Amino acid sequence: MPDQMQHITLASRPTGAPTPDNFALETGPVPTPGAGEILVRVHYMSLDPYMRGRMDGGKSYAAATPVGATMEGGGVGEVIASNSDRFQPGDFAFGGFGWATHAVADAKLCRKVDPNAAPLTTSLGMLGMPGFTGWYGLHKLGRPQPGETLVVAAATGPVGSMVGQLAKAMGLRTIGIAGGADKCAMAVDRFGFDACLDHRAHSDAKSLRAALNGAAPDGIDIYFENVGGKVLEAVIPLMNAHGRIPLCGMISWYNAGGLGAGAEAAMSVPALWRTILVQHLNVQGFIISNHWDQMPAFLADVAPRVANGEIKVVEDIVQGLENAPGAFMGLLEGRNTGKLIVKLI
Repeated sequence: MPDQMQHITLASRPTGAPTPDNFALETGPVPTPGAGEILVRVHYMSLDPYMRGRMDGGKSYAAATPVGATMEGGGVGEVIASNSDRFQPGDFAFGGFGWATHAVADAKLCRKVDPNAAPLTTSLGMLGMPGFTGWYGLHKLGRPQPGETLVVAAATGPVGSMVGQLAKAMGLRTIGIAGGADKCAMAVDRFGFDACLDHRAHSDAKSLRAALNGAAPDGIDIYFENVGGKVLEAVIPLMNAHGRIPLCGMISWYNAGGLGAGAEAAMSVPALWRTILVQHLNVQGFIISNHWDQMPAFLADVAPRVANGEIKVVEDIVQGLENAPGAFMGLLEGRNTGKLIVKLI
């Protein structure tokens, strides 16, 4: 068993977009598991947009990562020591192991993963938190009905692609929004969207709204919100009466304390509030960590569909812990294609 590990800590809180100086790669002793804990050699770790919020010091739905502490995040790896009857050495586990090559975790907070049932990486994406987020938000809050029209941005990411594929299978018209022609082509050709619009081809919300109006001539019934910014501004006036907006995230505003440059120029609160009122919209924010009790139902529904190829998976895998900060900064700018994962061994 190795006696040294590496981990990436939060060196300083960012102002605006993160920079390399906000991260530090450190080496230290491999921790020893206590009672009820397991020690895991992490094979793959996940990079997700929510991690940007953890870097800020302001109040949010979860505590901020302290300066000097290991960056938070999900990972999957092999159990190499166990003080719990839930896991044996050689088992594979998913848990909040952070940006680290090794981690100790409470076994009760980890999930056993079968590497023979699906690739380990899927437990970080389509069969993990992002896929679960899309499944829960669509089914429980979007309440889709055949014949309706759904719009989701970041359409080729694990959340957006899950939402689009599930909705299409249920008989909805699905419209994706993505950054770049290649991603739009992937949304249609790989994930089966009826149409996909390149937000980078539109300088403002008015232009994007005109394109959306052409793609959704009957209006929009469900907008799965994980972007904010000009996409939200473009969508809101096109929402049909009794439309539903599952509010999952707002990546375009995550930098600068969660608001971001240009946030002040977004649709005014009175205009947004009036639209919600007169169109009888249902806007529901949700944090997926409050709904882990639904994870077994999600896996029962989706895992067989991933295994048989009905639900497609696209992953963007980066090699090496040292490359995680750069990959994460790229994620916030939309430079990844598919679920972003760091391979550690």
